[in-house]
Amino acid sequence: MKPLTPDWNRKKKAGDVPLLICVFLMACFGCVMIYSASSYVGEVQYGDSLYFVKKQLFGVAVGTAAMIGMCFLPYEKLIKLKYPAIIIAAVLLIAVFVPGVGITNYGATRWIGFGPITVQPSEIAKYAYALFVAAYFARNSEKVKTVRGVLPVLAVGIVFCVLIIIEPNMSITMCLGILMLALVFLSGANAKTFAVILVPCIAAVPVLIILEPYRLQRLSAFLDPWASPKDEGYQLIQSLYALGNGGIFGQGLFNSTQKYRFLPFAESDFILSIMGEELGFVGLVIFFACCAFIIVRGFKIAKNCRDRFGFLLACGFTLVYGIQVAINALVVSGAIPPTGLPLPLISSGNTSLIITMASVGVLFNISRRN
Repeated sequence: MKPLTPDWNRKKKAGDVPLLICVFLMACFGCVMIYSASSYVGEVQYGDSLYFVKKQLFGVAVGTAAMIGMCFLPYEKLIKLKYPAIIIAAVLLIAVFVPGVGITNYGATRWIGFGPITVQPSEIAKYAYALFVAAYFARNSEKVKTVRGVLPVLAVGIVFCVLIIIEPNMSITMCLGILMLALVFLSGANAKTFAVILVPCIAAVPVLIILEPYRLQRLSAFLDPWASPKDEGYQLIQSLYALGNGGIFGQGLFNSTQKYRFLPFAESDFILSIMGEELGFVGLVIFFACCAFIIVRGFKIAKNCRDRFGFLLACGFTLVYGIQVAINALVVSGAIPPTGLPLPLISSGNTSLIITMASVGVLFNISRRN
């Protein structure tokens, strides 16, 4: 693979248009599912069955504009933003803990507010970190061979993970940790260097679980949710009921039972359960086929890229999406302990939606210029 050598006169192709179409349609489909999952809660809590949908439609509009804008911004210019990106992400993560700025919901302080607008910095931090790693190893390709050379990447990743875990947000911490390991591996780390990094990361997982009693309770609920059906095991049980009710072909769109306040966070972290109940196994297979299409196209763009920065950037942005989809699916199906994590492009929440669509615009730009 050639080193980063920007060529502003490089011949431009049409780019991966099917990727853009798929992502836009997925975002629109997300609005439909959010309406189905949240109309009852919106009517009861806010007096407006379209409360969550209106916010999501705004996110789709802004996300589409961001995606189109990034389609025409030469991705090589992003390498200059590697330090501003991580500095801004770190400042936003710290701002979460500033009284009057950070917003606390359900015992977690994960958002910051600017008037009526709320932002989840951890969603921004994932993409900022992927950009930093791609830029760092594009300029320092040989440093990935040694632990010392990888230390700057590890340091930034650990700082981000610490700031996110104390929110607390175990799920995004896991996503960022997996992303860090995957990017170091894809950058060309040898077996010894990768092992030195991998072992402490694996050892940190049980430590993080033990440090917080509620995580032990969630682990216990994961192992036997029916031992506490009205407490820690409640959400997982309701999720499994929703998936079971769906059967092969589902109950039909808008016909979910669990959305009537049986399943908490039906419009956000557990929207996949509502999809399974309404669309059934067949519907979920089609949905995951679309997710796989996005992931495969992303890695194909990375494979065809002619410079190291574009390769790692495309891998990083694709991994952020793929890791989050996988973890969300594993959580709602009870394959791993429950933890709050939105389903990209589908769950209610504008920060994740907008930045995910913008990242796809970058992928398109890479495909267009290589």
